[in-house]
Amino acid sequence: MTPKLDNVMMKPKGQAFKDKSKPADVRLSNIQAAKAVSDAIRTSLGPRGMDKMIQASNGEVSITNDGATILKQMNVIHPAAKMLVELSRAQDVEAGDGTTSVVVIAGALLEASEKLLQKGIHPTAISDSFQRCALKAIEILNEMSTPIELSDRETLIKSASTSLNSKVVSQQSSLLAPIAVDAVLKVTEPGKEKAVDLKNIKVIQSLGGTVEDTELIDGLVFTSRSAGTNAPKRIEKAKIGLIQFCISAPKTDMDHTVIVSDYAAMDRVLKEERAYILNIVKQIKKAGCNVLLVQKSILRDAVSDLAQHFLDKIKCMVVKDVERDDIEFVCKTLNCRPIASLDHFVAENLVNAELVEEFSTGANKFVKITGIQNPGRTVSIICRGSNKLVLEEAARSLHDALCVVRCLVKQKAQIVGGGAPEIEMALQLASYAVEGVDAYCFRAFADALEVIPCTLAENAGLNPISTVTELRNRHAQGEKSAGINVRKGAITDIFAENVVQPALVSTSAISLATETVRSILKIDDIVNTVS
Repeated sequence: MTPKLDNVMMKPKGQAFKDKSKPADVRLSNIQAAKAVSDAIRTSLGPRGMDKMIQASNGEVSITNDGATILKQMNVIHPAAKMLVELSRAQDVEAGDGTTSVVVIAGALLEASEKLLQKGIHPTAISDSFQRCALKAIEILNEMSTPIELSDRETLIKSASTSLNSKVVSQQSSLLAPIAVDAVLKVTEPGKEKAVDLKNIKVIQSLGGTVEDTELIDGLVFTSRSAGTNAPKRIEKAKIGLIQFCISAPKTDMDHTVIVSDYAAMDRVLKEERAYILNIVKQIKKAGCNVLLVQKSILRDAVSDLAQHFLDKIKCMVVKDVERDDIEFVCKTLNCRPIASLDHFVAENLVNAELVEEFSTGANKFVKITGIQNPGRTVSIICRGSNKLVLEEAARSLHDALCVVRCLVKQKAQIVGGGAPEIEMALQLASYAVEGVDAYCFRAFADALEVIPCTLAENAGLNPISTVTELRNRHAQGEKSAGINVRKGAITDIFAENVVQPALVSTSAISLATETVRSILKIDDIVNTVS
């Protein structure tokens, strides 16, 4: 006979077992995974940061210290760690620079959260306090920032140079920074500064030469050489036509085979083809066109050999196979519309330009159009490099510099770099920590921000503890622009050293990092779904 169980031991009917330790374990696991991602790229922060060599599964190798690029190519499996990859991408979209800083800040905030959780503070209380801290930190940053004018080109160049100083191409920052500034100012429409689109700046990578050979072209550049052997390679006072129809024998919509057994019939077919193409070429000549841009065709050759022969005869330069994705950019630059049929190929639909010429850069030949009569707000940059790795990193660095200038155009304010804003925020936030749970959270948030100057000092080979202590002391005495000068290995007035960055980069880094940390803190379970 089974003995009766004591009432105390029996589980009440309908009450499920609840594991109190599971949410804490899940939270800890998420924090550890996200911190691991942050620690992986922490060494690449700042002007003395290290580079990472990334080897893709297909054997491709790239060398970079751009946070967004490293994380994009990193194989991350843990869902919480993936949130930091998304965070870096969000910063890249919002500001373009500070992609490493934002992940390092998020990692430091998660470490601070872990200590607060161990003290028994509820995750929701930490999350709410961190939000208040972030808002206060952004206020402090805005107070520290200095307004600038877009007409002040020198100031814009200083900010672009700061972003390039931490890259492989830092030696060429004096050349690349003015190119970035001029390019962004060229595509900025007065009154619509917030809507600056970097798609209007085309960066073309050309292997050969050095980074110093990088040039800004106020016009249009095609990455393919001109078609035809006897066609002119340089045309002044050009009349340009952009067409979307083909200059070759028409084809039926279905696959077919025509067997011609009679020579007379074959001659008739060739004669018709010749007449058809000759008619198109005559219309092109009649309109006065001497440069023809032809959209790439899927069905047949955009320009047949026979058509090319006729176009050579009328001294017309042809650039064929213009990609469909580039048509919008070409139209914007030339301020024209593509001509879709022969009936509309008239002189009124052509574009005038001072010069169209074929030129060589390295091993490549390009076609350049300059002196466009009524140009749109676009610009092209030919980026050069001695090998593929340097060339790709130069293009990435140039993109970051363009983004920095775009940030200054969108929000006309700049702040100093070198860890100065983070220390200032840490000092001021610590003074707001008065009483209760908020005091602990504010203090933890303030201490976490010190990770940036601490990492800058570490990566520069300085003593992080003594450097940050001295920096904190200088800021406490009211020296708001005191920062870590990695070149001199000392604390100096960083504003006098021209180490400046857009306020938008720092404010978006704080708000995005805090948002991600709050999301990770709110997770208490990971549920697998049925696929």
